[in-house]
Amino acid sequence: MHRYRTYRTQSYQTNAFPVKVCHFGVYQYKLYRLAAYIFAPIRAFVCFIIWLSACSLPAMAQQSDEKISFSDYLIQLKQEASLQGISQTTLDLAFPQIKLFKKARATDSLQTEKTHNLDTYLADTVPEWKVDTARVLFKEHKQQLNAIASQYSVQPRFLVALWGLVSDFGEASGDYPVLSVTASLAFGGEREAFFKKEFMAALSIMDKDHIGFQDLKSHWNGAMGQTQLMPTDYLAYGQDGDGDGKKDIWHNTQDAFASAAYLLQQLGWNGNDTWGRQVQVPATLDLAVAGLDKPQSLAQWQTLGIRKFDHTDLPSREDINASLIMPDGVTGRKYLVYGNYRALMHWQNTDYFGISVAHLSERIKYPPIN
Repeated sequence: MHRYRTYRTQSYQTNAFPVKVCHFGVYQYKLYRLAAYIFAPIRAFVCFIIWLSACSLPAMAQQSDEKISFSDYLIQLKQEASLQGISQTTLDLAFPQIKLFKKARATDSLQTEKTHNLDTYLADTVPEWKVDTARVLFKEHKQQLNAIASQYSVQPRFLVALWGLVSDFGEASGDYPVLSVTASLAFGGEREAFFKKEFMAALSIMDKDHIGFQDLKSHWNGAMGQTQLMPTDYLAYGQDGDGDGKKDIWHNTQDAFASAAYLLQQLGWNGNDTWGRQVQVPATLDLAVAGLDKPQSLAQWQTLGIRKFDHTDLPSREDINASLIMPDGVTGRKYLVYGNYRALMHWQNTDYFGISVAHLSERIKYPPIN
């Protein structure tokens, strides 16, 4: 170490060595500057290419993740349908007629509930003309309704109420090709798996029930016929109500009623029960007990202070469990609803819809129809 320090000290004290170092350093520095000057544009260009590539990767990935064209999507659907056993004849008939139904896609993505409270909603949804029409049609179809009620244990007034609410008694059952609707809703939609399943079911209807493409009509959401069954519901629950060998829920009211009744039956409908009732709730009630998923016996609700709307006691029925619902919160109407109410919500999973069907059914029942 001592020699090293001496050598360094001496070397910097000589006249020759510093000059050599100085010349070598200047020469090296000039070469470095020259190289930097020559290669700076190249280095900048290379950096730019690297940066551009890095920026392009997300865009390329995004582009690769973008949905394919509708025509290519139909090719995929056709291949899947073939694998699921749909006949080539049906595929060749159906697919050339399927079009992108933009209205269905737009309506599904923008579907929002209008701002209502239950009072205004019922006034809009169950106007007096609909009540009057329901009562007239109830009487007109009484014989076939009674036969269906006997077979499926579903009270006729609920079938007529559903009929009136979902399709205006068959007048608004949908005019759009269900295959185009469901394919369009599956294509790039948030519920692709759901609507692809409905699309395949609609193809099966065409294939097995020999219903033509133009006869398979639906609403914008894929619900079909006078009682608005989804294609999967039709396949599982569609009924031939009049025994003519067809399940025509579009034009035949008996088929439509029977199909809806069978669906309700399979959903657990109890023909000995009603849907529920409007009730009075004490101000001291713990609201944590409310909710469709929190059923209790009528005796338990009675103990908690719940009473009928006229302040009388609840029915003494040990076989009924009920849930307390408050569609408009604590300041709005309050109901105890039974299992039948849950079945009604299969059509639309909202309390407003369930209560509107129940309300119309009550207006059909009272006053009694001669």
